[in-house]
Amino acid sequence: MVLAKYLKVAGSTPSSPPTSCPPPTPPPPWLPSLMTAWILLPVSLSAFSITGLWTVYAMAVMNHHVCPVENWSYNESCSPDPTEQGGPKTCCTLDDVPLISKCGTYPPESCLFSLIGNVGAFMVALICLLRYGQLLEQSRHSWVNTTTLITGCTNAAGLVVVGNFQVDHAKSLHYVGTGVAFTAGLLFVCLHCALSYHGAAAPHDLAVAYLRIVLAAIAFVSLILSGVFFIHESSQLQHGAALCEWVFVIDILIFYGTFSYEFGAVSSETLVATLQPAPGRACKSSGSSSTSTHLNCAPESVAMI
Repeated sequence: MVLAKYLKVAGSTPSSPPTSCPPPTPPPPWLPSLMTAWILLPVSLSAFSITGLWTVYAMAVMNHHVCPVENWSYNESCSPDPTEQGGPKTCCTLDDVPLISKCGTYPPESCLFSLIGNVGAFMVALICLLRYGQLLEQSRHSWVNTTTLITGCTNAAGLVVVGNFQVDHAKSLHYVGTGVAFTAGLLFVCLHCALSYHGAAAPHDLAVAYLRIVLAAIAFVSLILSGVFFIHESSQLQHGAALCEWVFVIDILIFYGTFSYEFGAVSSETLVATLQPAPGRACKSSGSSSTSTHLNCAPESVAMI
């Protein structure tokens, strides 16, 4: 009897306390204001790129490398006119159509064009990563979110090629970069329209979603028209292609600027959600609905991490 009782006590194992992570450490007082500064990133991309591209255009016009956008008259050939110095060209050929790529072909404007392409590509990639992390932080992990990240980074890669390989010196590479950047950019804005609409939780969210849908529709129409007009040799259609290209690029840049609406909520947890492996995203801090570096997980989840 005593032996059986001893064996029963010896065979029992004490229950182990549940494994939990330490309580979250409060962030430094300066961190919230620093994170809120991310709201300036999308606006800076739009302002820097749009202003820079119009500066490139103005330099190209004044240097007689392209004709102004208000000019619709083109000739077969032109002879140099000394009286044109100090003003835009009055005699234009098809080589002077003010396509964005043409505006950034020759120095000195080509230097600024390359700078805009490189800096803009970096900012686009950073915006895509932060927005991807925000949606993960909201537990909206889906193939659409992953695809938007891929298309956004592809758009950035295309911009680097466009900015560094001018159309008159590396035509094939430039056209490949343009096709990649424009197609990926259009797909990015269309997918984000769907994410914005389905994720709208307040009237302001829905208003931003509708604004993005309008911008995406303008981008789609202008890109299609630009491509249709560009393949024709008519000077009028070529000029129309240039105008549609300008509308498309400015429209896409404005679309990126609308992310300032969400980037006011970027936090350190957004960066963690972007870089954290998938199993860790399911662990939440106690009393919080957002992903945290301080995890309160079951032992099985800890073992997986």
